[in-house]
Amino acid sequence: MNDLETFFHSNSGRMMHKWSHYFDIYDHHFARFRGTEVNILEFGVNHGGSLQMWKDYFGKHAKIYGVDLNTHCKKLEEENIEIFIADQSDLESLKELSLKLPEIDILIDDGGHMMNHQINTFNVFFEKVKDGGVYLCEDTHTSYWKRFGGGYRNNQSFIEFTKKIIDDLHAYHSESKEHKASNLTHQINSINFYDSVVALEKKSRNKPEPLTTGNRSIPFLSAQYPSLSKFGL
Repeated sequence: MNDLETFFHSNSGRMMHKWSHYFDIYDHHFARFRGTEVNILEFGVNHGGSLQMWKDYFGKHAKIYGVDLNTHCKKLEEENIEIFIADQSDLESLKELSLKLPEIDILIDDGGHMMNHQINTFNVFFEKVKDGGVYLCEDTHTSYWKRFGGGYRNNQSFIEFTKKIIDDLHAYHSESKEHKASNLTHQINSINFYDSVVALEKKSRNKPEPLTTGNRSIPFLSAQYPSLSKFGL
């Protein structure tokens, strides 16, 4: 049991709701930020319990920002926790919010879970995530629920939206004239899909270069596998 899970199960403070497998996902992507001056932005404040969990987990140097549509959430502010009111369905509301916030190390979208909410938030706020940061959208199982604007293989769902980012990740290698490197190609280091969670790790990168080292100790390799020769093997 990691520290996040321990906090959750011993929590007697503000209410929070999490799926049991989320804690390992969080710890895997967030542990390296502990004890640093990390900026965390979470959409979806609700009762404020998870904001307190992040405060405990990341330590006294962390600055935590919460966003919710409910104006009453503003009352949940405390030391190192600041809360903003914004509407994920409204691009202009999100753009206005982005101007008020510093660059973010970790963004957690646990907001309205509607398809347009998740896609709007990504389109506005991925640029606010620092190089080396993490963008994590949770409860992505709503991509398979029609009442949230999703549905299996629905092109408007967040899951289908992020599947297309896989193409951006690989665009440096594409032979298609229609498949060119985008801003996301230059910015995304990895895309991690879990049950109900998508985590994107951001890192500036250029076109990968194939490298070779050591001696050619197996002379028949290129003849046996001629397709490898173009990589210098």
